Amino acid sequence: MIRLNSEWTNLLRDYKEQHRDPRNQACHRIGIPMIAASFPVGATLIGLPLAAGMFTVGWGFQFLGHYFEGNDPAFFGDRRNLLVGLIWWLQKSGVPVTTAESA
Repeated sequence: MIRLNSEWTNLLRDYKEQHRDPRNQACHRIGIPMIAASFPVGATLIGLPLAAGMFTVGWGFQFLGHYFEGNDPAFFGDRRNLLVGLIWWLQKSGVPVTTAESA
């Protein structure tokens, strides 16, 4: 379970507001795990080429989603949204996220 304080609850709420288009959400549900998985894969020399591809394609999905949504990625305004995106994806994937509003 992930527990968010009021500041991170607000960040997640704002993130959700910027990711309403179902096509954007679909792109993010593919892109976010690809980007996140690229880091442990890239931790080995053998995995570096695969990780680079995963990272690049994952970001391609992210930017395509924002093309559909018609806005800039949330991290352009606040880099913490790179982590908020992962929290959003985890919540969409079934991981319980407790917000300050639901606590």
